[in-house]
Amino acid sequence: MRSARLWARLLGVEDAVIQRVWFDEQAEAVVVAARPRKHLQGRCGRCGRRCRGFDRGEGRRRWRALDVGLLKAFVEADAPRVRCPEHGVVVAAVPWARHGAGHTRTFDDTTAWLAAHASKQAVREMLRTAWATVGQIVARVAADAEAACDRFEGLRRIGIDEISYKKGHRYLMVVVDHDSRRLVWAAPGRDQATLRGFFDLLGPERCDKLRLVSADAAEWAATVVAERCRAARLCLDPFHVVKWASDALDEVRRQAWNTARQQGDTALAREFKGARFASWKNPEDLTGRQRGKLAWIARVNARLYRAYLLKEELRLVFKLKGVKATVLLEAWLAWARRCRIPAFVKLASTISAHRAGIHAALTEGLSNGLVESVNTKIRLLTRIAFGFRSPDALIGLAMLTVGGLCPPLPGR
Repeated sequence: MRSARLWARLLGVEDAVIQRVWFDEQAEAVVVAARPRKHLQGRCGRCGRRCRGFDRGEGRRRWRALDVGLLKAFVEADAPRVRCPEHGVVVAAVPWARHGAGHTRTFDDTTAWLAAHASKQAVREMLRTAWATVGQIVARVAADAEAACDRFEGLRRIGIDEISYKKGHRYLMVVVDHDSRRLVWAAPGRDQATLRGFFDLLGPERCDKLRLVSADAAEWAATVVAERCRAARLCLDPFHVVKWASDALDEVRRQAWNTARQQGDTALAREFKGARFASWKNPEDLTGRQRGKLAWIARVNARLYRAYLLKEELRLVFKLKGVKATVLLEAWLAWARRCRIPAFVKLASTISAHRAGIHAALTEGLSNGLVESVNTKIRLLTRIAFGFRSPDALIGLAMLTVGGLCPPLPGR
């Protein structure tokens, strides 16, 4: 094998002519001088179209390549500029690197793979690069992978949710495909404008093909879904509905605690305060002591125990699912309306207002559980990604990790 071909294979320099190789003592690195093959010269760096030359640019430049043994390696070449009819004056494309990158494709893809599978410290030490640079590479590789595939093909059932990624009320909105179980889109924000941006990308034809959309009870989400996806049914997440009942139960418990405290019965107030977890937990998960606490509540405060039973019956509604669940929900609403517990009377009114979305969740069996699972993984990524300067890098890392866009290791 000729040495030029060997160096091209070592550095992943495809469709290029290796001119010479030398050791740069000042940089302590191997430098490989290369040029694109003739049929690839003079092309726009953005679209790849053959264009007229404009000037020589800023002369020769270097792209960081994967290390060769213990030494850093660089690819060096001319960087002329061309005039593209669509993109104007841009640097000519080179086959071994993405447009605007300071690293070769093999270096970018290796960095992206490691960022998705290894720790922050391991990536930095192994590649000898700054973490902020890793973030830029991740965003670049993810954008390239998204452009090469159609993430929205075949979308029929999606889940929408938001997750906090930074202090100061910084949120990401995420959209997950229930069928492929992958993240298909994410963007900073959690309002109508952000969600409309997703449906703008999806387009009217694909919006009409959506059949089910799962989300929490946020009014802005329901408004946009009704506006853009007229053929889709909105399924409210059962977890959030049961949480409303848990919050109403906790309000009744706090009222009982405050009443006992105001009456000077500190022992009784302490018992009510200690009943919080016993009233929250599912019956099958209760300890013997917590079962005793519920039996004590049934003896001393019928109103609080009735609130507990209301919460548990609403939970049973979502365990049943289907038509039986919708019948039980109507019975629960009738009971809650006449229970004479203000918190649950108000809850019955809220659930009645969202009845269509709850019925859809019960009959279709769709929840936001998958979306919450993806959010948990993204929450872990936010700890790994600490130090990225923009949400685009975090979104890119999420798309690589849970969006199925991670490239294979070069040469594998």
